Amino acid sequence: MEKGHDSSTSMAASELYTKFARVWIPDADEVWKSAELTKNYKHGDSTLHLTLEDGMDIEHKLDDKTKNLPHLRNPDILVGENDLTALSYLHEPAVLHNLKVRFTDSKLIYTYCGIVLVAINPYENLPIYGSDIINAYSGQNMGDMDPHIFAVAEEAYKQMARDERNQSIIVSGESGAGKTVSAKYAMRYFATVSGAATEANVEEKVLASNPIMEAIGNAKTTRNDNSSRFGKYIEIGFDKRYRIIGANMRTYLLEKSRVVFQADEERNYHIFYQLCASSHLPEFKNLKLGSADVFHCTNQGRNPVIDGVDDAKEMCTTQHAFSLLGINELNQKGLFQVLAAILHLGNVEIKDRDSDSSIIPPNNRHLTVFCELMGVTYQDMSHWLCHKKLKTAQETYIKPIPRLQASNARDALAKHIYAKVFNWIVDHVNKSLRATVKQHSFIGVLDIYGFETFEINSFEQFCINYANEKLQQQFNMHVFKLEQEEYLKEQIPWTLIDFYDNQPCINLIEAKMGVLDLLDEECKMPKGSDDSWAQKLYNTHLKTCSLFEKPRMSNKAFIIQHFADKVQYQCDGFLEKNKDTVNEEQINVLKASKLDLLVELFQDEEKVTSPTGTAPGGRTRLSVKPKQIRSAGASSKEHKKTVGCQFRNSLAMLMETLNATTPHYVRCIKPNDLKFPFTFDPKRAVQQLRACGVLETIRISAAGFPSRWTYQEFFSRYRVLMKQKDVLSDRRLTCRNVLEKLVQDQDKYQFGKTKIFFRAGQVAYLEKLRADKLRKACVRIQKTIRCWLVRKKYLRKKHAAITIQRYTRGHQARCLVKYMRQTLAAITIQKFQRMCVQRKLYLQKQAAALVMQTILRAYMARQKYQGLLRNHKAVFIQKHVRGWLARQRYKRSLRAIVYLQCCIRRMKAKKELKKLKIEARSVEHFKKLNVGMENKIMQLQRKLDEQAKDNRVTSERLSCLETSHAVESDKLKVEVSKLKGIEEEAKNNANRVTSLLEELERLRKELTTTQKEKKTIEDWATKYRDEMEKMVAELKQQNGLLKTEKDDLNRMIKEQSQQMTEKMTRALAEETQQLESDLNEERSRYQNLLTEHLRLEERYDDLKEEITLSVSVPKPGHRRTDSTHSSNGSECTYNSEFAESEESSRHGEDVTRGMDTSLTLKLQKRVTELEQEKSSLRNELENKEEQFQRARVRDDEEHKKSRGAELEYESLKRQELDSENKKLKHDLTAMRQSLLGNAGAGAGAPGSPPYKVLMDQLNSSCEELEVRKEEVLILRSQLVSQKEAMQHKETMTEPVHYAEDVHKMKDSGAITQAYLGLKETNRLLEGQMQQQRRSYDNEVEVLRGELQSVKEENNRQQQLLAQNLQLPPEARIEASLQHEITRLTNENLDLMEQLEKQDKTIRKLKKQLKVFSKKIGEMGAGHVETISPGQMVEETVRPVNIPRREKDFQGMLEYKKEDELKLVKNLILELKPRGVAVNLIPGLPAYILFMCLRHADYVNDDQKVRTLLTSTINSIKKILKKRGDDFETVSFWLSNTCRFLHCLKQYSGDESFMKHNTPKQNDHCLSNFDLAEYRQVLSDLAIQIYQQLIKCMENILQPMIVSGMLEHETIQGVSGVKPTGLRKRTSSIADEGTYTLESILRQLSAFHSTMCQHGTDPELIKQVVKQQFYIIGAVTLNNLLLRKDMCSWSKGMQIRYNVSQLEEWLRDKSLMLCGAKETLEPLIQAAQLLQVKKKTDEDAEAICSMCNSLSTSQIVKVLNLYTPVNEFEERVSVTFIRTIQTRLRDRCETPQLLMDTKIIYPVTFPFNPSSLALETIQIPGSLNLAFLTRV
Repeated sequence: MEKGHDSSTSMAASELYTKFARVWIPDADEVWKSAELTKNYKHGDSTLHLTLEDGMDIEHKLDDKTKNLPHLRNPDILVGENDLTALSYLHEPAVLHNLKVRFTDSKLIYTYCGIVLVAINPYENLPIYGSDIINAYSGQNMGDMDPHIFAVAEEAYKQMARDERNQSIIVSGESGAGKTVSAKYAMRYFATVSGAATEANVEEKVLASNPIMEAIGNAKTTRNDNSSRFGKYIEIGFDKRYRIIGANMRTYLLEKSRVVFQADEERNYHIFYQLCASSHLPEFKNLKLGSADVFHCTNQGRNPVIDGVDDAKEMCTTQHAFSLLGINELNQKGLFQVLAAILHLGNVEIKDRDSDSSIIPPNNRHLTVFCELMGVTYQDMSHWLCHKKLKTAQETYIKPIPRLQASNARDALAKHIYAKVFNWIVDHVNKSLRATVKQHSFIGVLDIYGFETFEINSFEQFCINYANEKLQQQFNMHVFKLEQEEYLKEQIPWTLIDFYDNQPCINLIEAKMGVLDLLDEECKMPKGSDDSWAQKLYNTHLKTCSLFEKPRMSNKAFIIQHFADKVQYQCDGFLEKNKDTVNEEQINVLKASKLDLLVELFQDEEKVTSPTGTAPGGRTRLSVKPKQIRSAGASSKEHKKTVGCQFRNSLAMLMETLNATTPHYVRCIKPNDLKFPFTFDPKRAVQQLRACGVLETIRISAAGFPSRWTYQEFFSRYRVLMKQKDVLSDRRLTCRNVLEKLVQDQDKYQFGKTKIFFRAGQVAYLEKLRADKLRKACVRIQKTIRCWLVRKKYLRKKHAAITIQRYTRGHQARCLVKYMRQTLAAITIQKFQRMCVQRKLYLQKQAAALVMQTILRAYMARQKYQGLLRNHKAVFIQKHVRGWLARQRYKRSLRAIVYLQCCIRRMKAKKELKKLKIEARSVEHFKKLNVGMENKIMQLQRKLDEQAKDNRVTSERLSCLETSHAVESDKLKVEVSKLKGIEEEAKNNANRVTSLLEELERLRKELTTTQKEKKTIEDWATKYRDEMEKMVAELKQQNGLLKTEKDDLNRMIKEQSQQMTEKMTRALAEETQQLESDLNEERSRYQNLLTEHLRLEERYDDLKEEITLSVSVPKPGHRRTDSTHSSNGSECTYNSEFAESEESSRHGEDVTRGMDTSLTLKLQKRVTELEQEKSSLRNELENKEEQFQRARVRDDEEHKKSRGAELEYESLKRQELDSENKKLKHDLTAMRQSLLGNAGAGAGAPGSPPYKVLMDQLNSSCEELEVRKEEVLILRSQLVSQKEAMQHKETMTEPVHYAEDVHKMKDSGAITQAYLGLKETNRLLEGQMQQQRRSYDNEVEVLRGELQSVKEENNRQQQLLAQNLQLPPEARIEASLQHEITRLTNENLDLMEQLEKQDKTIRKLKKQLKVFSKKIGEMGAGHVETISPGQMVEETVRPVNIPRREKDFQGMLEYKKEDELKLVKNLILELKPRGVAVNLIPGLPAYILFMCLRHADYVNDDQKVRTLLTSTINSIKKILKKRGDDFETVSFWLSNTCRFLHCLKQYSGDESFMKHNTPKQNDHCLSNFDLAEYRQVLSDLAIQIYQQLIKCMENILQPMIVSGMLEHETIQGVSGVKPTGLRKRTSSIADEGTYTLESILRQLSAFHSTMCQHGTDPELIKQVVKQQFYIIGAVTLNNLLLRKDMCSWSKGMQIRYNVSQLEEWLRDKSLMLCGAKETLEPLIQAAQLLQVKKKTDEDAEAICSMCNSLSTSQIVKVLNLYTPVNEFEERVSVTFIRTIQTRLRDRCETPQLLMDTKIIYPVTFPFNPSSLALETIQIPGSLNLAFLTRV
């Protein structure tokens, strides 16, 4: 063990033992306690000041002599590591603490310690051993996954295959530590991952041996309920392909004494209790057993029951295991008889006859039963149980023996018999597991007892500890060798490490004159005893060997210093147990038994070396020395060898075997003695760790350079300790320079070729420097952030203060303004109030003044008006009088003036006239006069015009004046009349004033009276109003209550209707969801059946090839050429196979006779399973139908009234449909008759013979259809009879005959016929299965349609009911009638639609008739020749040649029958997607094949159609079998198969597939054949190709996922590399060969582009991508759950970033809606779980609501595995994990931990019609299809 000063030699103690440093100090209870230094240590100090974890301060005194300092604690970041060698400080307390943290906190039971796997028994069933865990560990490196027994098994399996060297797994530990379980799981792993090379299910037999050996070799002890009381070494054999072919078991040192003695709280071997628990069964009645409490051999422990174990059930398991291993019922019965006889023998009571003799009472019941069961005589057995025979040189004596010796002899006989039974069972198990072929290699699993020390240690403990000494020596040498190889590999200077060598202890035991030698010598002495042997030991070894001691207080014991501890052995019983003597006369009695099995047990008594020796059938190459030993002492007395000698020989064989193999070590630890789950007892753990060699491994590692880093990992981890100038391009030189600066002592590290080696403690020192550097950086960051936060807080407070001041001042200002406003408002109110008062006074005065002014002014106005009126009248009179006088005077003056002017002008005119007459006579005067005359005339004319104008204006003005004068006079007249009226009215008003005053007085009196009456009425009205208001309130209250009741009723009605609606909706939704889930399950089950069928076909092909190879003897030195090496060879192979297929189709009977019997039986078994599954599906369908019918009955009862009319209408509708059907049949018959009639009537007309030919063809097709139906029935009956014949043949024929028949089948043709016959049988069976599938699908569709109709009817009825409830009774009747009329109308419309469909069908038939007539017309006379000669004689019609018009290409390709092989070869077998197919139209091979198929359909050649489709399908299967691992090939043919399937649907003539067709495409539909069955076959083929594509894709992606998604650091620098141990993990640094996320994305893009290039359907691409993402998510999550180093915060960030990149890829490809993102949801939630806060209850609630896609076990596993990468992170507390478990306790989910990566989602192929016209397709010449002719 490493001392304290050794752990601190990495640097000065003063640098390590400083304040706050943590150390380990010894403790009596907990072994080691953690403490923290409170004061720096200085050299020379004798004490350390410490503080314990509970806060108590202590002073730890150092040893005065050694001055050893306590062990230092590792940093918290290293606590919980997977490998103990990763710890910087390697010592006992560090190992113990690491194991405790992993076991109790993280619930991890496995931990590496260098090459050793430490397994701690959890005493609880853990879900970590399922097949999903096995698959996760398969193929992984040992350091890449968390520690597990499966990782050790995988490493052994991998090294066996890689190094071609046998392996061994050595499982050791004390009783109850879990050795047997670990060995069992290791064997289960080999059986699962390797499989078996034959059909004998060897792996099942290997596993079946476990319950047998546990039943006969395991028992309950105080430490373990299922303790193995023997050692065993199982060799599992493998062939060259590393598949299990057999096994062999060797056992060591069976504890026979347990048969007759058990301590308290212990049991005998399980088999006895299993027999007692099953004694009530009929087959065990003859054993005459009872309860285990009755028998002495089973009741000594006083606790015969084990909690949780059903012995009767375990007995059934044991019997099943016996049967599986070939032990028949007769032998089983014999074994149980012998075992029951041992129980009865233990109850035989022997009594004293005297002091020297004993006797068995006569007719002892148990002895009688013993003799009956064993088949021996009662007298002989009773006699020799109480006597013994003594032989001397002369005579033989029979001597009685005392009771004690007789009892011991009885017990010895029982032990001997049980040992014989145990040996016999082991022999038969080995015979059953023996390999039938040559073994290439093996893996041995050693399950052997660990080091034992008790209060009383006897011979068994001595042998056990001797074996452990040998194993420990081998272990130490192996560890030392590995260390040396590692140093030499890295070219590190090697110095010899001093380790404990236990060879002296082994020599003390096995050397000459050793303990065993002296024991054997004492056994040979006549009077040898245990005391004399002890004295010989004392005399020989006490003074010569330091490892041998004598107890002080005893002379019958000795002490041996073993490697683990000192053990004191009691000498009592050593000689007796070593001799193992049995009375020979008793054996002779048993040999004379009538029981055959008992005779077989003892017939080889002289040849058996020991009951625990090697079993027969063991390998000879590993047992050379034992053979020599046996040959040296081969005599009749060899069975008298001592047990010690036998054990030493078998142990020598074992060590020789182990030395010839590569060992792997599993050390099992028992955590506590009380068997409490996950409870760790440090004392017991340390004791076992010291005993099993784990601490020795640590010491050897710590003595050298235990810590090892690659240069890149060291650089990545400690980059923070480097400066920028220190970083060089050469990582090795950089690390060297940095280490020289950081660590001054160069002896503390060494530089290897690829790694840096550190001594113990150096990594902790570097981690301390790194933590200090990070801490300083954190302090600086915190300082800056805190400064920023404080400043931000100050600025926030300043801003808040300013804001408060602003708001305060604003408030004060608002208060001041409010006061000022209130003051101003008060003044304003006062002002306006005063103004109002003054204004009121002013207005009163003003009103009074106005009244006075009004009266006065009115009087003055009236007076003035009277004066003005008189003046106006006088003026008016004066005006008229003066006007008349003036006019008269003017008229007289005017007459006088006019007369005067006339006289004067007459006189002047006369004078002028005379002058003019004179001047006129003169010309000159006339001329002069004329000179100005014109101007004067013009002037006069102008003047005249002006005067006329003035006259007009004057006349107009005058007229206006006259008009205005007239108007004014009228106005004056009106005013005068008004004034007269006003005057009269004023007179009248003056008279009325008096009368009005009188009336006013009278009205006042009436007003007073009215007011009194009004007051009375108002009082009455108030009283009446109060009464009415009270009444109205009461009415309103009643109305409110009524309304409330009404609302409640309406709400209840609405709620009931809503509940009914929701209930029906929920029921319908659940039913729909259930149907969908059933459909998906059925689809998945069907696709799995297809996969199984494909696997059986492949298996059959492999067996056929093996049979062919075994039958045909090749020439010496000739190797068979692979089919891929020559295309001609493949062509010939295919041609021969195709020819053989044709031949086999012609010779069906020969095929049946040559059929492979075993494969036929397997197929029959498979058919039986399919029939059972079909029946189960049919039962499920019937149950669904019954449920549906019950639901319909309930709905009918609820809506019986409303459904009555509908049911009647449906019956009428059915009658109408029947009548319509009859009418259609009648119309068809009439049409035929009319055609025949027209043909007969127009015999001489052109075109009549074609119609007759058409009718003949129709009749022949109908007859052919009937014939086909009969053939189908005949084939079915033949198939049934053939099956019965096969079953009869199976019962009557033994498998040996099959082997003889196979050897007789020398002819390969017979084998081919057998294969093709079997293939035809498969096709028929598959056809039946498909037919059942289609019928089931049709029934499901019918049920869905009925369900939808019921749903719609229910909705309508609910709506009608809701409406009717709101209507009055009269309106309800009317509404019901209206609804019924509407329903009938809708159904009439449906009938009309059906009638239209029938019309379309008739038109389609007519169109087919036209097509037939067109064909006949084109064929012309050729078709006429097909008519019978009699018809030609009867109808002498001259054939009319109809000329064929030139047409365009019709989208068909014609080929000859002999060119079909060439077509398939060039288009399928030799077509390479990467070559010619790259430049083709997507789906071109499918189009070409369909165009060829169209032509075969066009010419109505059913044989051609059938052979083309069959050869196409077989060729696609062949090319996929040949190149199934090529993604491009599989994707190419998946695309073409789907396109071919879509073409068959698109051109099938079915209207559901013709919706998107063009008229031209509808003309190209198939006309003669219905290929629905072949569509189903192609769909199955597409499913198989899809599954092959997924497997191929998975094989490509699988190596990338873990590296790219988990290990590679996409975001550099986020996660630091932690120190690792001996088992290095895959580096996260991207090297050239390392896969990254970019690699995954590139591969996904390559997959996507390849499928798009091949024209794969978009919906199919989405399904493929969804499957890809599921695989990525499942594999990543599974590895995350199994890798503790990956569960950290930084890794969660990396995963989320990687997932975001995958989502970005989906967005780029427009695939976000394909469901791929949802498959990553568990991985996303796991990454979020790594990053969320995990402390409080709120965090737990958030986690529970967030992680809904993760199971409880997965959430708890992630939390347990969460590991901080840096010291600043915190671990998840156990309390928090328990809180999570409590909250998730009610979840209903599967307990499976890992996701199933083998799940393949059911694939669907949605119909995707093509818009490409067939007539436009051109065939490129590169396809070599020139023999095809376009039609």
